[in-house]
Amino acid sequence: MSKNKDFISNTEMSFLEDKFIKTYLSSEKKPIKLMCKLYLRYWKELLGSMIFYLIKQLPVLCMPLVVSNVIDAVFPTEAAGNIGQDPTEVIIKNVIFIISLLIINIPANAIYVKLYSRVTRKVEAGLRGAIVKKLQQLSISFHKEMQSGRIQSKIMRDVDSIHMFATQLITTLPSVILNIATALTVVITKEISVFFFFLLCIPVNITLVRMFRKKINKSNSDYRRDVEGANASFNDMEEMIQITRAHSLEEHEIHRIGDSLTKIARSGFNLDMIQAYFGSFLWVTIQIFQLGSLIFSGFMAYQGKISAGDITLFQTYFNTLTWQVSALINLFPIFSKGTEAISSIGEILGSQDIECSSGKEKIDTLHGEYEFDNVTFSYETEGHLLDNFSLSVKAGETVALVGESGSGKSTLINLAIGFMHPQSGKITVDGKDLTELDLQSYRKNIAIVPQNSVLFTGSIRENITYGLENVNEDELNEVLKASLLYDFINTLPHGIDSSLNEHGANLSGGQKQRISIARALIRDPSVIILDEATSALDNVSEREIQRAINNLRRNRTTFIVAHRLSTIRNADKIAVLKAGRCVELGTYDELLALNGEFAKMHKASEKSIDDIMSLN
Repeated sequence: MSKNKDFISNTEMSFLEDKFIKTYLSSEKKPIKLMCKLYLRYWKELLGSMIFYLIKQLPVLCMPLVVSNVIDAVFPTEAAGNIGQDPTEVIIKNVIFIISLLIINIPANAIYVKLYSRVTRKVEAGLRGAIVKKLQQLSISFHKEMQSGRIQSKIMRDVDSIHMFATQLITTLPSVILNIATALTVVITKEISVFFFFLLCIPVNITLVRMFRKKINKSNSDYRRDVEGANASFNDMEEMIQITRAHSLEEHEIHRIGDSLTKIARSGFNLDMIQAYFGSFLWVTIQIFQLGSLIFSGFMAYQGKISAGDITLFQTYFNTLTWQVSALINLFPIFSKGTEAISSIGEILGSQDIECSSGKEKIDTLHGEYEFDNVTFSYETEGHLLDNFSLSVKAGETVALVGESGSGKSTLINLAIGFMHPQSGKITVDGKDLTELDLQSYRKNIAIVPQNSVLFTGSIRENITYGLENVNEDELNEVLKASLLYDFINTLPHGIDSSLNEHGANLSGGQKQRISIARALIRDPSVIILDEATSALDNVSEREIQRAINNLRRNRTTFIVAHRLSTIRNADKIAVLKAGRCVELGTYDELLALNGEFAKMHKASEKSIDDIMSLN
């Protein structure tokens, strides 16, 4: 078993993901309630860590008593009641006692950290896993609206803030409670009047928190939003780097990103200043009370009511009390940041824009017969992208979709995949309403080859077999041959295990597209969707890809979104879309003979080629 699985198993991780999503939805967006629910699942470990925290803190708690005893042993007084005692014996006993506690501190601290750290790290991993799982459930529309940089910020920065808040709470709160309780208990048994003086500092510090609360909350919120915006800008910059360089827009991009960085700097500066004023007021208040404690206890010792050792005792415990209250108050900015982070991840965990296949019919085998019956679809801000669109597709047919930009081709494909659902009309697959099918089981029978190949950093094998396990080598070789990759891969030093750069930057466009085709073929899908798979390629690459596509679509229902009309000559049907409607339907030759919309597109395509040739 790997160390990762030993720390947190796949089963526990899956449980945490589901649990945390449900916990967020049931916590009524109350941060403290949510935090309690997340961490109290591990109450046994947390209780154990608190016990060992008490053990490890014993030297700190007992040191003022030891110091007081030693001072009183050296300077015996009637107030201390120790006249006639052997100072050496008292000192030796106290030293042995404190050394014993110091030795125990080492293993106790290790166990304390181990127990609470396992809890906080598991919750941290569970939260990130819950966000990732919810992202996989959310609709494509949600992903289009939420910038990837903002999502990354929520997964990494916001969960880090929640982890920091929880860690500070777990490590600071027990210390505060234990030290304050010890200080007040010792003081109240020694001198009740000093105890009441100690209590004065608490309401003063609470008033201080109330003064700064709103400003700190607002500053944290502003800073978080600016960081998310900058992350989104950084992502855009990286994606646009070739366009930026090609058009000599480096200075423009530097200034654009600079504006985002300036906003972060300004909001961060405002946050720093608010926290600085808060910290200064807190420190001055503590020092004033510290001075007051010294004067008060010194005056009582002068009157003979307490011993010299008691001055040190009270001063030490008052110092402990005030700094523990200070530590508690200093948690407030971290608390504010943590609650803001919880609200931020709530934009994902709390979203209801999800695909739900629960209770719907699962598909084991897909034949690939489609019926689009008066399908209408539009976005709120746009007109109809599809308007009473109808089309019948038989199993095993190749259907090409052509038309101008905005005619509804991509929308139709997204509806066929189930990414979106029509506002009216119906789409049936093998005679079953698509909205009533389990979409995960349905999509396992579909493969997509997009216009821009989506490759990740890894080996060619990993990109082709993405999501599949135990792929047969003979089948893989057949797929490589069918996608015209076999000869190319054999020229590489490490063959199919050769590594790809980010987005496959070390491959040509045709090579990347053939890997996408191989990825589709290895799944042996019933339905193939080709979304302008050759539009960005040169003529030589297009011919190679077209051969691979012919191998891919054999005996499968195939939808082709076409840009180049030459690539769809052998399609069984060509649907010409205009303003969201199917205005022509037929074979390549039939549509040319109609001398309608398709014929116009064909002539325009030929003219474009002639113009390019004349320039050469």
